[in-house]
Amino acid sequence: MEALKYPIGTFTPPETITDEKLKEWITILEVLPAQLRDMVSDMNDERLDTPYRPDGWTVRQVVHHISDSHHHSYIRFKWALTEDNPTIKPYLEKEWTNLPDLKGMPVEWSLRHIEAVHYKLVRLLRSISDAQFDRTFVHPDGNKVISLRQNVGQYAWHGMHHYMHIANLVKRENWL
Repeated sequence: MEALKYPIGTFTPPETITDEKLKEWITILEVLPAQLRDMVSDMNDERLDTPYRPDGWTVRQVVHHISDSHHHSYIRFKWALTEDNPTIKPYLEKEWTNLPDLKGMPVEWSLRHIEAVHYKLVRLLRSISDAQFDRTFVHPDGNKVISLRQNVGQYAWHGMHHYMHIANLVKRENWL
C-alpha cells in the first residue's frame, strides 16, 4: 500500500541544492503539464472516476488537486518574493477535492489551468536571482521555514508524485 501511496517516495530535500538540481526541478515543472495531458486527456469518465489506489482519490480528483495545489504554490512564490518571510495560508486539500464543483467536472479545465500556472511559474523561476531563491516563507504546519529553492523541489516532486499515481494505475489496469 505504501508503494501505491508514495510511488516515488517522499520528498526529502538535499542538504545542498545545486544550480543543476534546481534546473532539473524547473524542467520537471515545465514538462509536467504536457505529460499529464498526454496521460489523461483521452480518458473516459469511467477511467477518470477510478481511484488510483484503494481509498485513494480518483484520477479526476488528482488532476483537479494538482491544479489547486500548484496554483497555491505559485502564489507562495510571489508572497515570498514580495514580503519578508511571510506565513502562508495552508488549505484543506482533501476537503477541496470533495467540493461539489469538482464532481464530474471535465479535467480539461484543470489541465488548462495547470498549463497556465506552470508557464507563469517556470517563467518566474527562470528570471529570479540566486539571492531570491534563498528567500523564505513560513508554513504554519510546524512553523517550517521553507526557501524558494526548496519549494521548487517540493512541487517538482509533488507533480511527479501524482503523475506516477495515474501512470501506475494506467499500467496496472492495462489501459495503454
